[in-house]
Amino acid sequence: MQAMVYRGPYRVRVEEKDRPAIEHPNDAIVRVTRAAICGSDLHLYHGMMPDTRVGTTFGHEFVGVVDDVGPSVRRLNPGDRVMVPFNIFCGTCFFCARGMYANCHNVNPNATAVGGIYGYSHTAGGYDGGQAEYVRVPFADVGPSLIPDWMDDDDAVLLTDAVATGYFGAQLGDIAEGDVVVVFGAGPVGLSAAKSAWLMGAGRVIVIDHLDYRLAKARTFAHAETYNFTEYDDIVVQMKKATDHLGADVAIDAVGAEADGNLLQHVTSAKLKLQGGSPIALNWAIDSVRKGGTVSVMGAYGPMFSAVKFGDAVNKGLTLRMNQCPVKRQWPRLFEHVRNGYLKPSELVTHRIPLEHIAEGYHIFSAKLDECVKPLIIPNAA
Repeated sequence: MQAMVYRGPYRVRVEEKDRPAIEHPNDAIVRVTRAAICGSDLHLYHGMMPDTRVGTTFGHEFVGVVDDVGPSVRRLNPGDRVMVPFNIFCGTCFFCARGMYANCHNVNPNATAVGGIYGYSHTAGGYDGGQAEYVRVPFADVGPSLIPDWMDDDDAVLLTDAVATGYFGAQLGDIAEGDVVVVFGAGPVGLSAAKSAWLMGAGRVIVIDHLDYRLAKARTFAHAETYNFTEYDDIVVQMKKATDHLGADVAIDAVGAEADGNLLQHVTSAKLKLQGGSPIALNWAIDSVRKGGTVSVMGAYGPMFSAVKFGDAVNKGLTLRMNQCPVKRQWPRLFEHVRNGYLKPSELVTHRIPLEHIAEGYHIFSAKLDECVKPLIIPNAA
């Protein structure tokens, strides 16, 4: 089969790889019909995630058609259209039993926090991802769901991470009716969080970013107020002015460790194999929210070497809530919102790129060219 292959920082290409095989009775093999490049894939692309090995196939957002199933699989059959959450999880451990699918205890021997993630380095279990013609899906009776007949693949693939994670970020904010919600980051996750905040009763939604085309998308997709932080001496002061000098009720950090990175991050990632991350957006969130408010964090962070304003969070009496999104837990409600027309995930898609041109797709997305918000990858076998 053809698959995207990592060859080092800023170097990806399409190569012939062995088609994945059933390795465990609970496995399925899925023929990929849609995949996507995620903002968090850029941490891998830039060489800023530890233990990203040459030869790895990225891609944790994908949907497809079941091609083969192991002898123990009961819920899926060849020919089924399926959407696969980015989390790999067993469904039976202590954490899965509590709906914490992102923290499964049985799928990742290399970490004590996160569970397994498709195509996200060996720190997330070493599983190959879906930017390929075929992918192996472990625990096939647990993770994947059938795509409803009425749902388009372009909508379904966005629900495997970006839209579900944004919705989860709004959930973590514990939004009350009429709340002022400020979202840091106008990528697909931040845009989804802003849109979801309205569904949870927000009275006012503000989105902050530095790219005008993404802020324009925030106005049309999420119907949010927008601020370009480069136009203000201090965006925190501006947020206080815009909220009667109290601060927002809820702040959502949809940035995490900036994917572009700074010089220190690139040095530490290249030499020490550590993803440093920058807490700028998180500190802005802490400073912009009112006393007694809530900060929701679902951006991708690695080990932190810069100071987070934790003392300020304590002194302000803030509630901080965070995790990787347990995607499948969000689907029942998200399916309702999509079917009722409240959400149209595919409106986030700006580029559709054939698998054989994925290197150009990564370059466009990484360099923020051509007003790229969300690129889909179309495998040759689709």
